[in-house]
Amino acid sequence: MVTPWGVIEGDVLIVEGRIRAIGKGLPAEGAKVIDATNKLVLPGAVDEHVHMREPGLLHKDDFTHGTMAAAAGGVTTVGEMPNTLPPVKNKEILEEKARLLSSKAYVDFGLWGVLTKGNAADVEEMITAGAVGVKAFLGPTTGNIPPPSNQDMLAALEVSARLWFPIAIHGEDAEIVDYYMRKMKAAGRDDPAVWPEARPPEAEEAAAWLAYSLAKASGGWIHIVHIGAAEVLDALAKAAAEGVNLTGETCPHYLILDIEDYSRYGNAMKVNPPVRGGRHREELMEAVKSGLIEVVASDHAPHAAEEKNRPVWEAASGFSGTQTLYPSMIDLALRGELGIEDVVRLVAESPAKVLGLWPMKGGIMPGADGDIAIVDPRGETVVTEEWFRSRSKITPFMGWKFRGSIEYTILRGIVVYDRGEIVSGPVGKHVKPVRE
Repeated sequence: MVTPWGVIEGDVLIVEGRIRAIGKGLPAEGAKVIDATNKLVLPGAVDEHVHMREPGLLHKDDFTHGTMAAAAGGVTTVGEMPNTLPPVKNKEILEEKARLLSSKAYVDFGLWGVLTKGNAADVEEMITAGAVGVKAFLGPTTGNIPPPSNQDMLAALEVSARLWFPIAIHGEDAEIVDYYMRKMKAAGRDDPAVWPEARPPEAEEAAAWLAYSLAKASGGWIHIVHIGAAEVLDALAKAAAEGVNLTGETCPHYLILDIEDYSRYGNAMKVNPPVRGGRHREELMEAVKSGLIEVVASDHAPHAAEEKNRPVWEAASGFSGTQTLYPSMIDLALRGELGIEDVVRLVAESPAKVLGLWPMKGGIMPGADGDIAIVDPRGETVVTEEWFRSRSKITPFMGWKFRGSIEYTILRGIVVYDRGEIVSGPVGKHVKPVRE
């Protein structure tokens, strides 16, 4: 098992939903026993960044199928993003969304609020009501949520500094994106590979330096999500050296896919920010190894087939990803590109800390929730439509074979996924951060 203290061999005893003990020869009288001999026993993944599309966007997917997909992928907690309909811009909408989703969740979930133009005064109430943080969309995205002004950001960051929670940003400068989108359209480009040119690295770089400046000025915490450009790393490194509260997340597609894959997968891999490959892929991989980027999340963003199967300029950005998050990262470990301890740190421990859920989530240790993924390292995960639990089956990884297979997913001591089947009802619950 992979614990915060290293990889050890032994047993895990879960009683009343919590890990009671880890060790060898633990008493198991009256307990349900799973033989994990020669398997990897990992903490359940904490996917801090998902868009399950409920409420309001049910033609894309829904929370029931999205959390089933999470369970099938070894994810036991998700951080649900706020760009649903209506956007989660105040306490009342946050609480209503929690009530709506609680009866549909197959894994535990936290809720992000949104920071948009003019609602900075609502941020503190959302946080005290249990939001894991707030998300600000600096660039154009699904839902067309207006970006906050710098004044809105600073006001919210002052609350962040006082109550200590992350302000996650979609880090692309909207004006730079708009300029290059117009330029590429005028040039007559209509191939999927135009996307990284229409949203160039400089758009991410500009947003990252703005984030650095705002975090430095306020003392608040900005978390840049789905980093796709190596240029962002300079801002993260400077912030780390100076004690500025700026952290980062990337996604498996930025670590695995490359620029030539656009010719293979077309709009299936269209996502914001774009997959860039090449030096970006290499430098992002080094950043996750070193800890400069602390989190890998899925940015699970399903769409209906008719929304993806359009010309590149009209096709929706994003694809289903929570079910392939752990399998793709475990595959990197089994191929020797990452250590299995790195994978657990990136996909379980660090995101739990970002969401304010550590040490209850993200680690195998006494007192933590009994959230476990049991993996057969000699198995294989074949990504097929039948395997996918999301209603949206679109992913560039369709047909891929990942090393290792998730045999069991256990949520608070309840087996929710057993060798290919969802075997529980919707036993997930809304979880709130505990922040000092």
